[in-house]
Amino acid sequence: MADRIFRLDRRELVTGLGAAVLSPALPRIAAAQGRASLVLQAQAGVIALRPGEADTSIWSLLGPAISLKRGDELTITVANELPVAVTLNWHGLDGVQAAEPLAARAPVSPRAGETLEIPLRHAGTFMWDLRLLGDGQARPLPARALVVNESEPVPVDGDQVFLVEDWRVRPDGTAIAPGIDPKDTIPIYTVNGRITPDIPVRTNERLRFRFINGCQRNVIALKIEGNDVRVMALDSQPAEPFFARGGALALAPGGRVDAFIDSTAAPGSSSPILLHDGKEARPIARLVASREPPVRDAVLPAPPPLPPNGLPNRLDLKNALRVDLMLGGSPAEWVVPGSFASSAAPAFRTKAGSTVVLALSNRGDIPEVFHLHGHHFRLLDRLDDGWKPFWLDTLAIEPGQTQRIALSTEYAGRWLMETMATDWAAPRLLRFYIVD
Repeated sequence: MADRIFRLDRRELVTGLGAAVLSPALPRIAAAQGRASLVLQAQAGVIALRPGEADTSIWSLLGPAISLKRGDELTITVANELPVAVTLNWHGLDGVQAAEPLAARAPVSPRAGETLEIPLRHAGTFMWDLRLLGDGQARPLPARALVVNESEPVPVDGDQVFLVEDWRVRPDGTAIAPGIDPKDTIPIYTVNGRITPDIPVRTNERLRFRFINGCQRNVIALKIEGNDVRVMALDSQPAEPFFARGGALALAPGGRVDAFIDSTAAPGSSSPILLHDGKEARPIARLVASREPPVRDAVLPAPPPLPPNGLPNRLDLKNALRVDLMLGGSPAEWVVPGSFASSAAPAFRTKAGSTVVLALSNRGDIPEVFHLHGHHFRLLDRLDDGWKPFWLDTLAIEPGQTQRIALSTEYAGRWLMETMATDWAAPRLLRFYIVD
């Protein structure tokens, strides 16, 4: 391909940025007076992965979509109808100790349930799933998106979740869970549970896309051909707006990017959205321009940044607690979720209001993905004299490299850290940290 993003080697791809139907994520069940309730059912399900052939059996997390705003209170009830224990895991949820899996909550046994109270302090794009205990199980588990809107109006014409997931399917049509050797399987990618869907747009319309990498292990790049892609938020937190180089976005597993796209396509035309998984590029969806008249005579002016979520503007690096964490190569301190014990020694312990700098060193021979619970972090510059102008909770680290991140420990509690190699068969590993 002509564009350089699809000639990137694996190193460049990884370091670029560190539910059954396709429809806007917004209103289904609205929150009443700042409160909403949601019942999620963990149960057996199917997904159509092979056109013209039988559906593939999976384990599902079913429940209605809801419309929420920053400051709402969400009550979630999880009913487990699966033959294994499950626990709800989050990407993007800061400071809710009662919702922290394993460190604060025991898994939900088969034919049991639990109810959680979730204060939604931040607006943004979140991901939740039941995958923390999912390695090596009988069927794979999907991810789900949760959208929490800003209290203030945002200048867009539409709001679209774009959740990418990967599946490994055997010749007989069965799908395997991660943690299992993927030999004799083929990779299949879906967007919001569908194969290569069409997304309708109108000329001069501005859409907010909430891109989510719901893949089990893969770092991916998405390229929206023929469109400028303005990044507005990363991992649920607003960023200083910037244009994605070549209209391409790189996302680690669990990573999220909110982007504004102003459609300038001629009525009746289409633009492919390509996915690159480090091996090949493939079309995964299309933007299809309606033949209706343009929404307006010209594209909208450049948008202001999204409203901030209240994270600190400065970090005290000079007086920070500094901790080295080894990733990759099966370091002894990390354990599989089934062996996790909060009575073990934490990776570090600090007081609320402190700054912590973590040096994440990948000693393995393939990229590692690191995910921090409880807090977001800044990616530090190589000279450790500043940070990138955005917040993250998930980061991919190349083999042989060290990345330094800094967080402000605002919330007391025991919080998980996850790491896993970018290999389908690799285990998910855990440690935890304590904020007093």
